Amino acid sequence: MDVIRAIELEQQKENVQNFRIGDTIKIYFKIIEGQTERVQIYEGLVIAMNNGSSRKTMTVRKMSYGVGVERIFPMHSPRIEKIEVVRKGRVRRAKLYYIRDRVGKAAKVRELIKRKSTSAVK
Repeated sequence: MDVIRAIELEQQKENVQNFRIGDTIKIYFKIIEGQTERVQIYEGLVIAMNNGSSRKTMTVRKMSYGVGVERIFPMHSPRIEKIEVVRKGRVRRAKLYYIRDRVGKAAKVRELIKRKSTSAVK
């Protein structure tokens, strides 16, 4: 086995994939400032995911004081403490790059509401 692949497999996290594109998530990210270490929360919309085994990344977009900010996070980074899903989105595309051009309410993604099946009730 390749040495690089062996190191990557050691660093992979378990149970990371509990969200999809279009979901609004909170990422608890460790930041090191000098000698101190703190956790900063980055909340935004997942607009893209790139799969590459242990090199998996997600692009998260948020609005900060009226300016769109995008950040790419490695999925298996040791700096990510946890990922929390705020709300599920209902989308029909794999990449939501069109959100970059939208302003205001047009930049929102509809919420996914799961319905109970009628056959299970009977």
